[in-house]
Amino acid sequence: MKAAFIQFNPQFGNIDLNVKQALSLVEKTDADVIVLPELFNTGYLIVSKDEAFDLSERLPVGKTTAALSSAAEKKKAYIIAGLIERQGDSLFNSAVIVSPSGYLGRYRKVHLFNEERLWFQPGDLGFDVFDIGICKMGVMICFDWYFPESMRTLALKGADVVCHSANLVLPFCQDAMKTRCLENRVFAVTANRTGEENRNGKTCRYTGRSQITGPDARILYQAGAETEEIGIAEIDIALARNKNLNPYNHALLDRREDFYS
Repeated sequence: MKAAFIQFNPQFGNIDLNVKQALSLVEKTDADVIVLPELFNTGYLIVSKDEAFDLSERLPVGKTTAALSSAAEKKKAYIIAGLIERQGDSLFNSAVIVSPSGYLGRYRKVHLFNEERLWFQPGDLGFDVFDIGICKMGVMICFDWYFPESMRTLALKGADVVCHSANLVLPFCQDAMKTRCLENRVFAVTANRTGEENRNGKTCRYTGRSQITGPDARILYQAGAETEEIGIAEIDIALARNKNLNPYNHALLDRREDFYS
């Protein structure tokens, strides 16, 4: 199968423009699974709960999900994209998963970073794996990478590919993903954004360098730090399903859980 990320620089608060730009890049992407950044349609540097609420959408009925679903149907692809989800009075940093047949599911970010805690509720749905036929796909968002349990949980649930929407500001993730993929023997598609946001005296500078990483820790594709870029790699799912390191060692079965508590 082919997996892809789309890296670009969303403009804060301009949902229509950001969705239009992202979909124009999706149109150029020949892949089975396409991952967009965290909060791709709104931008990231929120300054108030009211602002976050105004930028939020309900799932699956929001206009962003509708636009992504139409694109997925046209491209015959699966698209994973980050947005602000509203449920009642609660807001979540979420990723929506759409298929050629429409809305498939959502993931709510479990590990909130920095001031996200002021606007969002911690994710309450856990780490689900979606069997899409060509692979079993897990989803996580940005800071989830910092916690080994995130990808380990997805791997134990059978994920072959982890779709990782991100707005990375720390410089460590791209290197760390090599270890995350190696220790779990899975593929990962990290879709980061570029650019800088300056709002109310605060600044976020995003690291770009979106990356597709293999189960042997090899980088299959890495974008530039500043470029608008589509990254595509052909991946062999069989490599993620073979957890044997040698005739005597298995990446998951060799765990000694009785010593880990």
